[in-house]
Amino acid sequence: MALKATIFKANIQIADMDRHVYVNHAVTIARHPSETDERMMVRLLAMALHLPADTDHGTLEFAKGLWDPDEPELWHKDLTGRIIHWVEIGQPDDKRLMKASGRADRVTVVSFSHSTPIWWAGIASKITRASNIDVWQVEAAQSQALAQLAQRSMQLQLTVQDGTAWLGNGEHSVEITLQRLNGS
Repeated sequence: MALKATIFKANIQIADMDRHVYVNHAVTIARHPSETDERMMVRLLAMALHLPADTDHGTLEFAKGLWDPDEPELWHKDLTGRIIHWVEIGQPDDKRLMKASGRADRVTVVSFSHSTPIWWAGIASKITRASNIDVWQVEAAQSQALAQLAQRSMQLQLTVQDGTAWLGNGEHSVEITLQRLNGS
């Protein structure tokens, strides 16, 4: 018998002063049996950091990245189905990123492991011809602290100012400073 996904629900109050995005966003997250709380919370953080200010041209949604090799973790499709933004979590290989680069207007990778520098050194030169790929790193200690916020039902607040994000649940807050590895 196959294990089923665990369902998490989050309501996130977003105050992103850098992008001028101020919204409340409710989301249901299906955590794959092989996914950790840390990875799930990085997915949730990536969604909150890249959520568009309005939904006139579609919105950022969870895709089937862990279940379907042809989909990312998150994507923003416009109302015609064109992929505007493709978001990967972790350390995808260069072939996957180049394929995504051809399918989407913009590709973002959010990596969060201690091994990110090794992974990045191995693929950095292989994706240079794709100008629409941005790669970010969340420090491992910060992503591990995010895992402590995971609960089946979450009320979270995200504040972003001057490139620094704070994600908290009213009792605990985690400061996250993403480091840009590639992109403009």
